[in-house]
Amino acid sequence: MADGVVLDGVLTRLVPATAADLDLLAEWFASPDFVERWDGAPKTRDEVAEKYVGRRRPRVESFLVLERSTPVGYAQYWHAGAAEGGIDMVLVAEARGRGLGPDAARALLAHLGGNLGWRRVTVDPVRGNVRAVRAWEKAGFREVPGEGENLLMEFSFAGRGRH
Repeated sequence: MADGVVLDGVLTRLVPATAADLDLLAEWFASPDFVERWDGAPKTRDEVAEKYVGRRRPRVESFLVLERSTPVGYAQYWHAGAAEGGIDMVLVAEARGRGLGPDAARALLAHLGGNLGWRRVTVDPVRGNVRAVRAWEKAGFREVPGEGENLLMEFSFAGRGRH
């Protein structure tokens, strides 16, 4: 399991993704609406099995985002150094706009900063995805200088770096 931990938000619960979740994740990562918000390209079942069901641990930790007990999205965090890294997350269309993304992000941040001692976390939503940018802002991320189609946003933990 991801660091052996389930992460609880107020509205969401993040549980480690496993091979048992492959069918659901393969369906999601083949869906145009889902992948449009991920990286724009549908994934094959083999790609999903390789990347999104926990096989890249400990460098990348993969989670299903649940609302109550219903899977509504996928999230991962990845290590970029001893005390920093990034988060990627996407929710199914029906789950968007209800505060679930910011809630799941806050649960991840509580784990990364509180349990793992990270100082800095980044995200890189597509600039034109206003809903995603607002969701990351609601979770406490702020834009930092960057180039390209994606926006660079960061969250720094107070007392451990710049905030």
